[in-house]
This record gives sequence, C-alpha cells and structure tokens, in this order.
Amino acid sequence: MKRRQFIATGAALTAALARPNWLNALEPDNRYRKEIGIQLYTLRNEIAADVAGTLKAVADAGYKQVEPYGFPGADAMIREAKANGMAVNSSHINTDGILKPDQKGVQPFEELLDKANEFGLTHVVVPYLGAELRGSLDQYKKVAEQCNVAAEKAKRAGIQLAYHNHAFEFKPLEGDRCGYDVFIEEFSEDMKFEIDVFWVAVGGHDAAEWIRKLSGRVTQLHLKDLDRSVSPPQYDGIPKQAFKELGNGVIPMEPILAAAAEAGVEHCHVEQDHSPHPVQSIRQSAAYLRSL
Repeated sequence: MKRRQFIATGAALTAALARPNWLNALEPDNRYRKEIGIQLYTLRNEIAADVAGTLKAVADAGYKQVEPYGFPGADAMIREAKANGMAVNSSHINTDGILKPDQKGVQPFEELLDKANEFGLTHVVVPYLGAELRGSLDQYKKVAEQCNVAAEKAKRAGIQLAYHNHAFEFKPLEGDRCGYDVFIEEFSEDMKFEIDVFWVAVGGHDAAEWIRKLSGRVTQLHLKDLDRSVSPPQYDGIPKQAFKELGNGVIPMEPILAAAAEAGVEHCHVEQDHSPHPVQSIRQSAAYLRSL
C-alpha cells in the first residue's frame, strides 16, 4: 500500500471510530426506517369511517407494516393492510383471556393464538391495564404471573407476547418501587416488553437508557414525540396536545434507534394517540424519519 493510500485509509478508520453510534443507526439502509410500522390506534376514527381508504393513505405515507388494535377483531385492518402491500407482524389484543380468564364469556387465550397464527402474526401485545388491576405492587405481581402463563402458551404457538407500557407503571407505590420494577423482576424469559418511548419520558425516564437496560427483553418500540410544555413525571393523564409528531417535540429519536439496534429490537411503530389531523401527522412523522 502506498503511503498516501495508507494515510487516507487510516484517516477514514479514525473517522469511523469517532463516529457516534447513533449516526450508524441512521444510515439509509437502517432496518427500522426501511420497515417502519405504525400503530393503527392513531387512526382509529378514520378507520371507523373508511378502513380501506385509511389503510391506503398509510401505505402512501411510506409505512411498510402496521400494528392493529383490538385483535381478534382486527380482520378488516389486516386485510386492507396486506392489500396495500404492508406487513402485519404484531397486534395489540383483547387481554381478557390473559387477565380475566375465568370471567364468563371470555375467549380462551389459546383461541386468540390460533387466530393470530391464521393471520401470520408473530407478536401479540398487552396494550393496557385498567385502574382496577394496578393499584398496588401485589396487583402488578398478579398481572406478571398471568402474563407469564400466557407467554408460555404463546411461545408454544410460535408467537411472542409482550407488554406495552404507559406512564402509570412508573408511579412509585411503595417507597421508590413501581409497577415496572415488578415487571422487570417477575416477567419470565418468555415475556417481553414493547417500550413506548413517549410514556417512558412522561414517567420521568430516558427511553434509550431503558432500552439498553432491558437489552434482549425488548421486542418492539412505539415512537412518538412529547410537547415541550409537559413537565415529567406525570402518571395520571396529560392533555391531548402533549402528543406530537416525530421531530416536533423533545424526545431525541436518534439515540433511541441506536439503542434499539444494540438491544435487538425487532420492530418500531410510529404512534400518536391524539392529533387534530391524524393522516397529516403520520405523513409528517414518516417524512421526519426519512430525513434523519
């Protein structure tokens, strides 16, 4: 190798080593940007009015996969997503078969898993806990036990079960201990996390730090941004205007995507719980990810 080539190669290597890790996560071929998904709850009102037109708008905005809600009652969303060339790997589910299995009329969780397999789902997610299930650490322990049982059943069916957080899981209940502490300690190796970066921030924590802390246990992310007017931590509700398009708030997405890559996260989904113009918002968030 000639001296000039050696110097140039050495300089390039030095620059590469000095390059922040999060920049590597934002290369044009970054898998999260190439396969970006959206949690369809963002568009629940539009879907109720016109499921076919709404799913076409999602595809036109550049999304490559969708995560429905309300499964097993999500047939139309899944059908229209696939008709528009989008994948459906994951869905938020009705959790009665997990959390209220003895209640009369509840569909057994095994039947939900059978239908998930029929649709080709690889992930199903516990989306929310009612207030009656999360008033104490003991209640969180019970939920963890029920999720562990369900996660074992899901594993046997070839499906991954995960839990999606809000901010209330971070509310201290006994000293400094919170419900999320219980889940971290009590979830089995079969039970995973879907981290919502917005709600982690509202709960007063750094999402990238939590993703790294739970490396290997986080299968999916929800990406949404937080208005700068909000002062965390807040555990019991925030105004609708707190939800912002990616890039319009205070949550840095670059380190989050880098942490996701390091932690083995499989899928990332944009979500915006509230927007006066949801279709416009999802277009803006997709454009922001493409511009990074």
